[in-house]
Amino acid sequence: MKTFALTAAAVMLALPAMAQSTSTTEKTGVNSVLGVAPSTQDFVTEAATSDMFEIESSKLALERSDDATKAFAKQMVADHEKTTADLKGLVTSGKVKATLPTAMTDKQQSTLNDLKALQGNDFTKQYHSDQVDAHKDAVDLFKRYSEGGEQADLKAWAGTTLPHLQHHLDMANGLNK
Repeated sequence: MKTFALTAAAVMLALPAMAQSTSTTEKTGVNSVLGVAPSTQDFVTEAATSDMFEIESSKLALERSDDATKAFAKQMVADHEKTTADLKGLVTSGKVKATLPTAMTDKQQSTLNDLKALQGNDFTKQYHSDQVDAHKDAVDLFKRYSEGGEQADLKAWAGTTLPHLQHHLDMANGLNK
């Protein structure tokens, strides 16, 4: 029993270090489960690709949904284009040493493709669900980086952006009622 306890303690101590050492842990959700801040590059990548997905899926919603969903989608396009510009400004100014991605993740692209195949209520329900999921992930990502990120300017930006993302999540949840 003593050996098990020592082994468990060693694993628990090693997990946060492993979580910070590779972007795979961000993609698999290990950092989120452990509450570990992502690396600067992982944060930039995740934030940028999340914006890409939310903008593109919201543009579809502007074409295919009811008025309430269109109003939400219009705000998502405007707000996420702003966060995209803010993030790009931090990176291109040299304040943040990271590379901006040029495309969504394969998972996000697959989700967008699935959404493109839907129409009517099926589209609207899936869009609402996707927006809740995307904003839950974004709130978690920005919260973790704002609390423990390694780059001061990006950490501050994450902290000031977080309440807006939480508001988006609240709005997305409201669409499902």
